[in-house]
Amino acid sequence: MELYDIVMKLTGPVDPIGDSRVDAERQNNLNVLLDLADKLLTKIDEVATDNKDRVEWSMKQAGQLCSKWQDNEGINI
Repeated sequence: MELYDIVMKLTGPVDPIGDSRVDAERQNNLNVLLDLADKLLTKIDEVATDNKDRVEWSMKQAGQLCSKWQDNEGINI
């Protein structure tokens, strides 16, 4: 099982179906998913910012990997 599948299983369904009763729960699930996405993107930004210009090779490599990913994805936090 992939990490994505595990997260989605723990979060629960997020796609609305047009039933107010069901969609209220899915909205809660979606809020959980959005909060997780925000925390993950913040961590990626922290690793990029804190490490991309380091002299230690492994730290610089991690920082540059995150920075390059941000540039390719057009993500600016």
